[in-house]
Amino acid sequence: MPQQSPLDVPEGDPFGPHNLPYGVFSTSGDTRRRIGVRIGGYVLDAGAAAAALGSPYAGLLGRPSLNPLLAAGRTAWRDVRRALTAWVTDPGHRPAVEPHLLPLEEAVLHLPYEVADYVDFYASEHHATNVGKMFRPDGDALTPNWKHLPIGYHGRSGTLVVSGTDVVRPSGQRKAPTDPAPVFGPSVKLDIEAEVGFVVGTPSDLGRPVPLAEFEDHVFGLFLLNDWSARDIQAWEYVPLGPFLGKSFATSVSAWVTPLEALDAARTAPPARDFPLLPYLDDADSDRPGGFDLHITVSINGQEVARPPFATMYWTAAQQLAHMTVGGASLRTGDVYGSGTVSGPEVGQRGSLLELTWNGRDAIELADGKRTFLEDGDTVTLTAWAPGANGTRVGLGEVTGRIVGSR
Repeated sequence: MPQQSPLDVPEGDPFGPHNLPYGVFSTSGDTRRRIGVRIGGYVLDAGAAAAALGSPYAGLLGRPSLNPLLAAGRTAWRDVRRALTAWVTDPGHRPAVEPHLLPLEEAVLHLPYEVADYVDFYASEHHATNVGKMFRPDGDALTPNWKHLPIGYHGRSGTLVVSGTDVVRPSGQRKAPTDPAPVFGPSVKLDIEAEVGFVVGTPSDLGRPVPLAEFEDHVFGLFLLNDWSARDIQAWEYVPLGPFLGKSFATSVSAWVTPLEALDAARTAPPARDFPLLPYLDDADSDRPGGFDLHITVSINGQEVARPPFATMYWTAAQQLAHMTVGGASLRTGDVYGSGTVSGPEVGQRGSLLELTWNGRDAIELADGKRTFLEDGDTVTLTAWAPGANGTRVGLGEVTGRIVGSR
């Protein structure tokens, strides 16, 4: 019986040729960073394969970062993806391609792009409502602006780290409502935020807003994102300007970026809007639905604790991009923005411990004990999939991080 090729991906594999996410890898024996494409349980050295095949895309793929490919624009993204699909599906290419495959477990994965800027949003009505009920029990759960614009804040681009990087427990000022004065020390309410991130490829000009219709011209792909949050530090510092040190210590992102084109079958309409939107945010007549039907799982120490559904997000990624630039802010290659915590209407669909425990009131049961917030040594893992064409699934990889003690 002939030996099976690594390119013979089993039917139903979420990382088949219908997916082909991009990353950057090295190996223990070769520390050069190279663009890799995941196919099944293997990583294809895309630059080496392109060179072996005499491809005109060898220059874009033979780089230590995705940024040159991101900057090349939508036509190049489409053409490179078509070429990669042919390389891994056409048996005639196998002699040139197979030598440049390595098992996934042998790859050392890196942050796949150089981050230019980082913005995080607050786009889940269920999450925002839960937070409002917790902290404004006698008032409206949502602030008056919430359904008129996507609320967001600027984060720290230098603290975006690739999945698998340890997260150091941050220290800062905190003050409980009953404390007479603030104290300084490690956060005792360390939390997660299960999110989806988007990375910008094509830049835009300063002073020119990017309309809804140009979303796919500028955004290359998406990935899982965990915006770690120190809730006690955040609660003391955030009035009146918003998150700062409580969210600036680490944001973990997946090592794999899924191109938007791989998620065509996952497009879905966002929830019905309760108020008319201003024209620059009004997507009622859009040619394509702006939401994505992504199914996220949150696990702590290997035990599932929640399944947040991304399809319930009130504000879409296209609306977030339009709002982010409507004042004239330019886009740069490598800009990243997060969706905000993904939460659904059910308790088991909440994407943060703040909600799952109702700010520490209700502990969750894990095999190694109860939790309200994260303890040192805890490992949090996000995984996700999306529906693909013809009943397939598109895997979105994972983002994981382990909490270590403060320094």
